[in-house]
Amino acid sequence: QVHLVESGGGLVQAGGSLRLSCAASGTIIRFNPMGWYRQAPGKQRELVASIGSGDSTNYADSVKGRFTISRDNAKNTVYLQMNILKPEDTAVYYCQGVHAFYAYWGQGTQVTVSS
Repeated sequence: QVHLVESGGGLVQAGGSLRLSCAASGTIIRFNPMGWYRQAPGKQRELVASIGSGDSTNYADSVKGRFTISRDNAKNTVYLQMNILKPEDTAVYYCQGVHAFYAYWGQGTQVTVSS
């Protein structure tokens, strides 16, 4: 079965950068679309960025101009480059991949931004 594994989270100061990766393990399938979501304690999970057909992208207004989503289809891997990080970006970040109309989720990686 397919598993998605996030990496790259950690602690960073405000204004810093992190790059998150999400790679498939186990059975290799092609996901389309893929995306990144985040959830802070006591808050709903929200879409951060997604990448779909033709590598079209969508971003939450709160991260536009700071975050960039990209993917390597051959590796079934999605990346999230996060720049100019703010304390309000602190959350657990989850990757999602859709295959055959089913959404697969990673376990999440913690991103903490200190002021």
